Amino acid sequence: MTDVERGYGRSPWELRWQGLAVDQLQRTESTFALSNGHIGMRGTLEEAEPRGLPGTYLNGFYEEHELPYAEGGYGYPEAGQTVVNVTDGKVIRLLVEDEPLDMRYGHADRHSRTLDFRSGTLRRETEWVSPTGRRVLVRTERLVSFTQRAAAAIRYEVEPLDGDVQLVAQSDLLANEPIESDSGDPRVAAALEAPLIGEFARAEDQRAVLVHRTKRSGLRMAAAMDHRIEAGEDLRTDIRVEQDLARLTIAVDVPLGEKLRVTKYLAYGWSAQRSLPAVHAQVDAALAGALQTGWEGLLAEQRRFLDQFWASADVEIDGDPELQQAVRFGLFHVLQAGARGESRAIPGKGLSGPGYDGHAFWDTETFVLQVLTYTLPDAARDALRWRHSTLDKARDRAAQLGLRGAAFPWRSINGAECSAYWPAGTAAFHVNADIADAVVRYLQATHDTEFERQCGTELLTETARLWISLGHHDPHGGFRIDGVTGPDEYSAVVDNNVYTNLMAQRNLRAAADSCERQPDIAEELGVDHVEVAGWREAARKMRIPYDDLLKVHPQSERFTEHARWDFTGTPAHRYPLLLNFPYFDLYRKQVVKQADLVLAMHLRGDAFSLEQKRRNFAYYEQLTVRDSSLSAATQAVLAAECGHPDLAYDYFAESALTDLRDLHHNVRNGLHMAAMSGSWLAMVAGFGGMRDHGGELSFAPRLPSVPHRIAFRMCFRGSQFCVEIRRESATYRLIHGKPFTLTHYGEPVTVTEEPTSLPLPPGEPTERPSQPAGRAPTRRRVPVTGAG
Repeated sequence: MTDVERGYGRSPWELRWQGLAVDQLQRTESTFALSNGHIGMRGTLEEAEPRGLPGTYLNGFYEEHELPYAEGGYGYPEAGQTVVNVTDGKVIRLLVEDEPLDMRYGHADRHSRTLDFRSGTLRRETEWVSPTGRRVLVRTERLVSFTQRAAAAIRYEVEPLDGDVQLVAQSDLLANEPIESDSGDPRVAAALEAPLIGEFARAEDQRAVLVHRTKRSGLRMAAAMDHRIEAGEDLRTDIRVEQDLARLTIAVDVPLGEKLRVTKYLAYGWSAQRSLPAVHAQVDAALAGALQTGWEGLLAEQRRFLDQFWASADVEIDGDPELQQAVRFGLFHVLQAGARGESRAIPGKGLSGPGYDGHAFWDTETFVLQVLTYTLPDAARDALRWRHSTLDKARDRAAQLGLRGAAFPWRSINGAECSAYWPAGTAAFHVNADIADAVVRYLQATHDTEFERQCGTELLTETARLWISLGHHDPHGGFRIDGVTGPDEYSAVVDNNVYTNLMAQRNLRAAADSCERQPDIAEELGVDHVEVAGWREAARKMRIPYDDLLKVHPQSERFTEHARWDFTGTPAHRYPLLLNFPYFDLYRKQVVKQADLVLAMHLRGDAFSLEQKRRNFAYYEQLTVRDSSLSAATQAVLAAECGHPDLAYDYFAESALTDLRDLHHNVRNGLHMAAMSGSWLAMVAGFGGMRDHGGELSFAPRLPSVPHRIAFRMCFRGSQFCVEIRRESATYRLIHGKPFTLTHYGEPVTVTEEPTSLPLPPGEPTERPSQPAGRAPTRRRVPVTGAG
């Protein structure tokens, strides 16, 4: 097979890998992962070997381990949390005349795998010739159901191609699958070595169930399987079960022209509180539901769900097939991460791999929930309900730190802080304002009063209380927030970080507004008019540093006075900087890991003039090295607004291709949900110019040189609409729901089923800003076409 034939093919609605590259399995196992936000299955081959990094995950299911400290300190978290690879139900081994189907032996005349964004399934087709010369065609398709949250299913078909053949298939449930841990911490490796203790195992006919619990966190999970087999009359089956293994063996002689077809139904559930019989019953019920629906029914439900999603979320890019595929790939995986999380976190890697130990960060609220709020708002609401469910832990953490209100964790699975690094963990208090920002955005986009009364007002109140106790009024009449870490992790424990202060300012005002809208809830929370007035005063007096000499906003107080990093003296192989230079040196220099002040200009663009944005953007372009996958998308949004649409397109491409090109060399551990969300933001907030300040939806579209047309769909207050942008005009059209009003370059537009087209103002010529030596994004003048 030629190099052109091997690798990802280019198609607008699917991701297809042609050929087998064993050294790329870990990468494709991530990109081909299936999930619904509750169950996650990496894209390993059904035969289990060859494999890269196998993984099956349940959202919120973790093991605890001690956190390593050379020297302890007050307020340091004591326990870490790591996602567990639970019972693997994907395994279906095949023997052809006693020869195991193993892609490393014999040879495959044809082999491809396809992730279909419209059917929500992973398909595989292999024409395999065994070492003894027997030829078979294997077709598989698997899904993790969006509609039946606890269910997954696999269709496995084998067809002989050169005569009658004896086939034996082994369908497994396998717990405590041996895995090599990437972690350099031996405590983590020990926690993940056989983390599950068997509690119950049963098998009968073609059904089996295994129940396990974790050793330290005490969580209990169950996995169950059942089968429907279509084959000849001489079929023989046998099932056996052990503590960590249930196996159904199927033996049959298949004549030429016929096939063996096995449909495997899976169900998963877990609980921190329910008894063994209750968890067992949960998966039995889920399995019964999946069997009742049947394979064809599950496929039909999956497609209907995705049809509805794409009707309110699709993005079209004319003239760049690679990025068209990439942006839909990203949207599909963001959907998979959040669709059925239902009061669980959305981890930084989704459920596509064990990266970041399965933790959720501020990425969820700041990047992922922006997408979900305007495409699948129920999923955004559920993610915020998870934050609300962890408020008691956040209050306890604040009290431990000597603060009022709630201090939400920097990284966590169950809501307890498990970041062992203070400057980039506890000191990054902006996570509280990020959560508040997501609450405000959701409320303004949905007018969900029930959510506000049940969760929103309390979340805004407790985060506002944190800022009042963390900050203070200085003698010069300002409100300061000192000793914090902003989004840029190359600057730590700084005073008056602009991003943090502006987001806290919005948080304080939003809390006051919500308490005034819901006075009975405010009373229950102990909020009175004096406290509300204090929030408004602190917001009004919030310190926002400004450098009068340079005419830019310093990222934090006195940042622009630091020495600049020696970018020209830093060779490419010494990036990322955090792995090659001491943090103390990074902290005292002007060097930016990821968009910080620039992110503030996106989320709090209402606090800056256009001239300030342009000067700030040009200044920070010279300092930002993008050692984080979070940065490129935000730089794309501001580059577009500041008059650099082609630079914005370069950054958009970098964000969209982060995982497909493995730009950060860690896709083996899972996909980057924030970067994939960022590709949508670059399209909608960048080239669409969408902003949502003050609950008003506004657009200021602009196009780069390529493509010649983009279009995207969104939801707003129960209505679905489409925005189509061409070189000279933008068109707004209602797809479903009631008409509503938005603004186009400040001009009010009522969106109805009758398309409204408005002209785009001519762009002002601007000089493209420079980046640090060797850190400019790859220029994307002409898109590459053809197979990849």
